[in-house]
Amino acid sequence: MKHLLLTCFMGLISLTSIAQQTYDWEDLFEELYASSEENIDTKEEAFELLTELAEHPLNLNTASREELERIPFLTAEQVEDLQAYVYQYHGMQSLGELAMIESLDALRRKLLPYFVYVAPVDEQRKFPTLKTIVKGGKHTFLFTSHLPFYQRKGDRNGYLGYPYAHSFRYSFRYGDYVLAGLVGAQDAGEPFFAYGNSLGYDHYSFYLLLRKMGRLKALVIGRYKVNFGQGLVINNSFGFGKLAVLSTLGRQTTGIHAHSSRSAANYLQGVAATTALTRQLDLTTFLSYRSIDASLTDSGTIKTILKTGYHRIVREMNNKDAATQFAAGSHLAWSLGAFRVGLSGVYSCFNKELTPNTSLYYHQYAPAGNNFWNVSADYSYQHPHWSLAGETAMDSKGNIAMLNNLSFQPTSNLSLLAVQRYYGYQYTALFARSFGDNGMVQNESGVLIGANWNIRRGLSLMAYTDIAYFSHPRFGAHAASKAWDNLLMLTYNRQRWSLLARYRFRIREKDNADKTALINELTQRGRLSLTYSTTAWSSKSQLDIAVSNYLKRSFGYMVSETGTCKLLSWFALNAAIGYFHTTDFASRIYTYERGPLYSFSFPAFFGKGMHYSLFARADLSRHLMCILRSSTTHYFDRDTISSGLQQVNSSTLSGLDIQLRWRF
Repeated sequence: MKHLLLTCFMGLISLTSIAQQTYDWEDLFEELYASSEENIDTKEEAFELLTELAEHPLNLNTASREELERIPFLTAEQVEDLQAYVYQYHGMQSLGELAMIESLDALRRKLLPYFVYVAPVDEQRKFPTLKTIVKGGKHTFLFTSHLPFYQRKGDRNGYLGYPYAHSFRYSFRYGDYVLAGLVGAQDAGEPFFAYGNSLGYDHYSFYLLLRKMGRLKALVIGRYKVNFGQGLVINNSFGFGKLAVLSTLGRQTTGIHAHSSRSAANYLQGVAATTALTRQLDLTTFLSYRSIDASLTDSGTIKTILKTGYHRIVREMNNKDAATQFAAGSHLAWSLGAFRVGLSGVYSCFNKELTPNTSLYYHQYAPAGNNFWNVSADYSYQHPHWSLAGETAMDSKGNIAMLNNLSFQPTSNLSLLAVQRYYGYQYTALFARSFGDNGMVQNESGVLIGANWNIRRGLSLMAYTDIAYFSHPRFGAHAASKAWDNLLMLTYNRQRWSLLARYRFRIREKDNADKTALINELTQRGRLSLTYSTTAWSSKSQLDIAVSNYLKRSFGYMVSETGTCKLLSWFALNAAIGYFHTTDFASRIYTYERGPLYSFSFPAFFGKGMHYSLFARADLSRHLMCILRSSTTHYFDRDTISSGLQQVNSSTLSGLDIQLRWRF
């Protein structure tokens, strides 16, 4: 109750405070990308990338096409228009000139200034000397910790470590040329300087990234991520869901990037480089060798590759670094004006044979063996009114995967998109990650058709319909099945008001209770939110509704209120409170919640209860920043939460996040 009263009190303060504009990029990110419950992991990776860009924005007057393509919410046309404007007018004088670029809609005009800036072009374009780098570089040290005010069953008996999660992040940057860093992360329950973690933190990531070294465009040593083409051969960076693909007209980010995440999965380790062979021809190559978590069979082969990153109990510690994986690949890209084409090849092998349990119907065509390779051809063409992009890939057994997208912009206010994909049921690509309904580049074919219409100033409509077909069994369906997904989202902005209305209707075939036939799972989700923003504060009221009909009917809703303000130029507050009431987990509600830097919180609520949080950020000086966040969820319909070692013998979950950042 004290937490609730404090949250309400802070919300009232925000209504009477006067400060600068509080509507920041996280709210805009939620509006553009966090609007559905799917692809939570990929949105978290995108959130980390945007946080990194916000901490180290790009100079629009010197940014290359590859650097602008790192900004995930820009379409290919918008990247081209930004480059063309800078070239034609010899640079920008202020960010106000973004209004002159017609392809940028109102939302992206608001988002871009958080990730870019404008400064005069430095005539010295050569790679700086070591002395200059050391003298002019900037250091950042970030420490984050989560303190739970509850005890899990595993904390009493089961987990090898203490219940506190914490991490650190150190980075060194010199302009657009040098980026180096070290990340250490510890999940709750994992041992620290004990039980095999002799180096302290359970997970480390280290990297050195050099850019703009003449013909050598980029060089990364340590841990990194790679994305070629449309991701049908390799993409361990990130990918978006359907609404985000529609908003970017299918554009994918490509290239090599440092792995600066706390995630212990989806990265490569070794060296990667992109070299300009000629003005139109680039070559990217990489080599990787790393340990991976895996569960082994009695004969010592790999049964399952594990990507959770958890090492809290003896079994999980035994699975840690149980196998190794070698990978190598290259991508040759040729561009001429608006036309680009690329050829990719990736090879991978394990030190132990991969032998999944194929007796499970949904594992019948899971990757098996020791050696894997894939090749592909990708292409794109950008016209002022239409664009075409795609990739066709083949694995070592001749199985095919294909993805093509076509966008058409008849006017500056209307864009149409069609995405076709065909992923063979036996196609195998260990690093593939791309657009789809099933979350895998395998056993899926389908077509998405969508539209993004700026009806009038401040009023826009986004809609899509997507039909998918799975020719062979998948998880939850023992036979061939279909899915149909539809979404309609309307946004309206007028002066200080912003209205969002979204409705999603999805039909998906799944097993009946006896697993003898397929029946339809019908899911409907809706959201209505109203935001009022001033230069002093902002307030958002939101209603979420979920209806599910599969084996039984389930209904849920959540009403929530969020307030943000800046009491002083160096001190900001965000308070949120919500009441949820759902039948069961099938009608769960997802909402975005403000968290510390590089932390993406998108919790699911089900049952009956209330959730409230208070977020405070203080920029104590030019060098020191502190964040505190208190979060509480109280359930009215249970005395215990979760199960197994995660069980909490209470109806309330509360915790405190602490983050300190020091720049020098």
